Amino acid sequence: LGAGDVITIRVFGEDELTFEQLRLTDAGTLSYPFLGEVVAAGKTTTELETIIADGLTGEYLVDPKVSVRILEYRVFYVNGEVKSPGGYQFKPGITVRMAVALAGGFTEWASQNKVMVIRETDPSHKPERTDLDAPIMPGDIITIDQSTF
Repeated sequence: LGAGDVITIRVFGEDELTFEQLRLTDAGTLSYPFLGEVVAAGKTTTELETIIADGLTGEYLVDPKVSVRILEYRVFYVNGEVKSPGGYQFKPGITVRMAVALAGGFTEWASQNKVMVIRETDPSHKPERTDLDAPIMPGDIITIDQSTF
């Protein structure tokens, strides 16, 4: 999970603790009843379910059943030598090749061998060379370099 993801949280049998659409803040947090500000960034949906269930257990509920699902992932970005650079909605299983297709395909000056990606999860934000079949993740930045003639 990360900043900008839209999730749904369901606590079975507790409508007032259920949220059908909740966008994580820029800091990757959410405000939840009884628990206050909850950090979701960097967590899986299962980890967030456990955090919420543990926080509600005892004083508020006996044995809460919590379900967290991602409705909408944050975008990834494609720039450089593509016809329509910009941000695109992430879908699980997408590769660099699919991302380029979403961005309108390569320009005539594009180098299909000079593809770089900056991973959102990499704190150094160092561009790494990658190939067209590499998977991408939400928040990644893909750059297609110009070929040298």
